Amino acid sequence: MPSAADTPTGKLPFVVWVLAAGTFLMGTTEFVVAGLLPQIAGDLGVGVSHAGLLITAFAVGMIVGGPTMALATLRLPRRLTLVLALAVFVLGHVVAAVSSSFAVVLAARFVTALATGAFWAVGFVIATATAGPARATRAVGVMMGGLTLANVVGVPIGSFVGHYTGWRGPYWALAVLATLAAVFVGRFIPRTEQRAEVSVRAEVRALRQGRLWLALAAAVLIMGGVLATYSYITPLLTDRAGIPAGAVPLVLVVFGLGALGGTAIGGRLGDHRPMLTTITAAAITALALVLLIPLSSGPVTAVALVFLMALAGFTVNPVVTSLAVRFAGDAPTLTSALTTSAYNTGIAVGSALAGQALDTSLGVTGPPLVGTVSAALTLVPLIALALSGTRNPARIVTQGTAPASADAGTTAPVPCRR
Repeated sequence: MPSAADTPTGKLPFVVWVLAAGTFLMGTTEFVVAGLLPQIAGDLGVGVSHAGLLITAFAVGMIVGGPTMALATLRLPRRLTLVLALAVFVLGHVVAAVSSSFAVVLAARFVTALATGAFWAVGFVIATATAGPARATRAVGVMMGGLTLANVVGVPIGSFVGHYTGWRGPYWALAVLATLAAVFVGRFIPRTEQRAEVSVRAEVRALRQGRLWLALAAAVLIMGGVLATYSYITPLLTDRAGIPAGAVPLVLVVFGLGALGGTAIGGRLGDHRPMLTTITAAAITALALVLLIPLSSGPVTAVALVFLMALAGFTVNPVVTSLAVRFAGDAPTLTSALTTSAYNTGIAVGSALAGQALDTSLGVTGPPLVGTVSAALTLVPLIALALSGTRNPARIVTQGTAPASADAGTTAPVPCRR
């Protein structure tokens, strides 16, 4: 695989963009359900809050699948791991699309999430290693940009199509697109061999870093705050803000644009001022969410605050992901998987609590309240991380990503600045 040194200054390797395309599909399937919950609930004969378990199940699958599949595939060539993950992704969507049982669809979502966790865990390592230490956060931002672009394009289009073809239509489309993605990954991700010295023991040893767990805690809380609200954004927009159901996909585009902008901001600023960037963004996220409770009765203010919570919330993501991989030192694969699991722990817990809040007297304002608390708590690990200092050198290691015929080297230390 080409190293960072082979890439012109300022440009990211093409591999990073290929991986971003893969995360686009996986981000679409994870979040498109939020715009289709009423249709899915009606078709499968369950309540809307019960249908929301499809979001929780996917998140739980990512929590389990990320670290489990990262360790299970540690000795496999990374290109093969990515292709196999996409194959399981396709199978899960086909099973869900042909089933009329909620339990089967729920199980298919879980299995699909296992494959997604494997893809993201390996993909983040490849992206940071090929980009090099100076552009690692930017590479993570681009790869996560595929996820946020899914919210701009994939989720709204899927929601729009689902309103006319039924929720199964987007599932079939994702199965076809993932098949094509597997072909492209097989074509453009160079064949690599995992280095022999990479071991499960080395990966687990990396988890002793206290700073790593602070970064993971921030990932849990910020994503829990944003997605607790986003998971049930449709009833908030239609029942409280008075936005027609047919216009909800347009609001999802606004959310996606905010998420895309936040990811870009975090990717650009995170390499230089990680703690200032994340603390400021988390505080703004909490503010946007708490304001959404009284101001969501107006469509204009509701949409504006949805944009702001996405913009600020997603600014945190690439920074804490990059920091976690840096803190892992020589064993980044399991840490990368745990970062993905951390985000999805936030999604699972946040969406579950939001679903419960939705069924209380709080109604549609319950999810934003849950989100506010979670986003505000994000400041605790971030401030602790800032006080502990992030100036100690940490390395993003390129071992295991070089072609089998090439000699692998190590990167220079990467200082993290406040």
